[in-house]
Amino acid sequence: MIMNSYSLEELAEITNGNFLGNKNTIPVRELLIDSRQLTQPDVTLFVALVTDRNDGHRFVSELFEKGVKNFLVSQMPDARSQMPDAGFLLVKDTLTALQAISAHHRSRFKIPVIGITGSNGKTIVKEWLYQLMSREKKIIRNPKSYNSQIGVPLSVWNMEQEYELAIFEAGISMPGEMEKLEAIIRPTIGIFTNIGHAHDENFNDLAGKTEEKLKLFRNVSTLVYCRDYQVIHESLMKTSYLMRVRKFAWSKKEEADLFITGIEKNEHLTAIRAIFDKNEIEIIIPFTDDASIENAIHCWSLMLLSGYDQETIKLRMMGLTPIAMRLELRDAINRCSLINDSYNSDINSLGIAIDFLNQQKQHEKKSVILSDILQSGQDKDELYSEIAGILAGKGINRLIGIGKDISLRAAKFPMEKHFFESTDQFLRQFPVSSFHDESILLKGARIFEFEKISNILQQKIHETVLEVNLDALVHNLNYYRSLLDPGTKTMVMVKALSYGSGSFEIASLLQFHHVDYLAVAFADEGTELRKAGISLPVMVMNPEEEGFSHLLDFNLEPGIYSFRLLHLLGESVSGNNRSLNQPVKIHIKIDTGMHRLGFERKDIPALLDWIAARPFVAVQSVYSHLAASEDPAEDDFTRLQIQEFREICGMMAAGIKKPFLRHILNSAGITRFPEARMDMVRLGIGLYGVGSSTKEQMLLRNVSTLKSSIAQVKHIKAGDTIGYNRKGIAHRDSTIAIIPVGYADGLNRRLGNGLGKVFIRGKTAPFIGNICMDFCMADITDIEKMNPVTEAEEVIIFGDSYPVYKLAADLGTIPYEILTGISGRVKRVYFHE
Repeated sequence: MIMNSYSLEELAEITNGNFLGNKNTIPVRELLIDSRQLTQPDVTLFVALVTDRNDGHRFVSELFEKGVKNFLVSQMPDARSQMPDAGFLLVKDTLTALQAISAHHRSRFKIPVIGITGSNGKTIVKEWLYQLMSREKKIIRNPKSYNSQIGVPLSVWNMEQEYELAIFEAGISMPGEMEKLEAIIRPTIGIFTNIGHAHDENFNDLAGKTEEKLKLFRNVSTLVYCRDYQVIHESLMKTSYLMRVRKFAWSKKEEADLFITGIEKNEHLTAIRAIFDKNEIEIIIPFTDDASIENAIHCWSLMLLSGYDQETIKLRMMGLTPIAMRLELRDAINRCSLINDSYNSDINSLGIAIDFLNQQKQHEKKSVILSDILQSGQDKDELYSEIAGILAGKGINRLIGIGKDISLRAAKFPMEKHFFESTDQFLRQFPVSSFHDESILLKGARIFEFEKISNILQQKIHETVLEVNLDALVHNLNYYRSLLDPGTKTMVMVKALSYGSGSFEIASLLQFHHVDYLAVAFADEGTELRKAGISLPVMVMNPEEEGFSHLLDFNLEPGIYSFRLLHLLGESVSGNNRSLNQPVKIHIKIDTGMHRLGFERKDIPALLDWIAARPFVAVQSVYSHLAASEDPAEDDFTRLQIQEFREICGMMAAGIKKPFLRHILNSAGITRFPEARMDMVRLGIGLYGVGSSTKEQMLLRNVSTLKSSIAQVKHIKAGDTIGYNRKGIAHRDSTIAIIPVGYADGLNRRLGNGLGKVFIRGKTAPFIGNICMDFCMADITDIEKMNPVTEAEEVIIFGDSYPVYKLAADLGTIPYEILTGISGRVKRVYFHE
């Protein structure tokens, strides 16, 4: 039985709703609250939520035209007579009904459920627990930070039979909310992260807010919390309905189940020592900030409570990775870059956003456009003093403050500063053209409408953009890392603009996530990374004669595959006094059967002699390239390559007598030949969301979306022709969308005349006529039968619903060709969710 499948009759009983209209026989499997996110209309129940900013009932008719037949409403639509086959559940309050549906759905499962609340750290603790525990159990959790009165029921609705553990976070902003979330989540284990001053305005004091949050744990068997938050401890001890709950406390000050005896930070790591069950134990995490330390101890406590052995915990804690943020990076006017974080304005996320700005290292000058911080619950003088310290401490050169509160406290900010009471005043009075060659962080509460600023600052070169989902890229990186032994390093290929995704933007993210090596094709690619602030080791796979000076000047490491390159390297070192002060790091390529580049077995004695005679050379790694790692039919050949590589590496080790890294596996090889992961692997196309098998593809996330918009809509008579050489013929009266993307942008010309397609409103529109240099044409006749298609509507060439590997298959090519063929004139936009 499919667990989240309900008939309308069942839903009417669950919600105490009044059933009206047609009794549809197709069961409901999807809940929809945003009309723009419709994917499966025939199994969708649209919940017409009414909020301060919107009323979902306005979209009922539109969704009916798109195929939705089931609606949860608190008022019947005026156009009901025009929807004879629609079914309506009429309730008093649609949000309450949504919560009731989700609560009923939760009641059908007996799996452990971890409920997390607190003022800060909920999402990170949830995501880290997922990282730490998902190897043993199939885990469902809130997407992103869906922890609200709406987000929680939508998250719980996704529970299915195959899940073995659920982790849900719950956030509240006023009294009375947590009881509703508890009824939906019904946690069996609780984590109370901390208590702070967010949303203080809706509570009398911290004690009252703590008591409200504790209601999430009314029915848990065990609760994890930090004993050092006195208000949590005192409230917990005096709350009668929690007396029977087992308390698992950790503390740095008092006796506790997990007593923290020491915290030692160095440049990138923190060692945390503790006593548990009378034993001394320790973890090391790859973070040094206090918030991460606290979050990690919560996770440590939960894992100990769950019976994990300490060695497993320690190993996995070391592998924790940062949680991606919801940020957007775009090119801006006058050679600037713009980071748009105008989704929230809390002080906790300000530092994260600035860290991301600094992570990019694109420009020395950094400006922040910041609105008033709303609903902090903190004294405003203290709040803006703290903000001033954050900005100064993180090297911000200029602040533009927008809002009355921040403007009144201008004297607190030590950097160049400008203040305006409103966004409109800023746009009227500030010379936007003065932004040039700098990184700009745009961070404001939604009420300030910072999208007006974003629209002006963005560089509008081309309506066609390649969106790169950085969270998906991190997900894919972590997937491949999860397959590796702890000692195996990761080299990531960022050649050819990171397979079309961008150069230093991707490299910066990879550096932030502590990959071990980057690899580029040519020296100039590595030089650009160094100029952009990338300090990771960079291997240059195809060094050229004129590029050796750059290799030495920018500390790049050449891949050497021939004696000619060895001699060129020797000549370059002789002419570069600086390089004589330290060894030149090189990587030796071995030809094990691909027969493209590399030394063969017969060359090894002479190669070793050359290396031995030149103490200024240090061999960092020996590597080879598999010819057909993704093809099961060639597995025997691949294993022969691996065996040949092992034997030659043995010869190299005997001659060099110093350790070096061995690596032969590419993305496909990582998953298909685990026995050959050796000291390092080279991650390429897999990072960008293309797997080597159907099974692997399901575990990866799509990274790139190529999208454009409709420039013009034309109505064509039957028999008319479209495009160059009159190749497109309208066989009926047709509606044609003209889209500003062509073969100069990387859209393959062979896709024309019906071979390829685009997606508009989630539906396919075949190309008609030849693909032009700057434009293509698509037949949208069938799409607009419901509603006329208008100019400026979004067009997807490839993306989540039609990934690049499917486009490649339809075109008879490989994803590499498509991704690397996206023109430089196509603007790249980078997203953190």
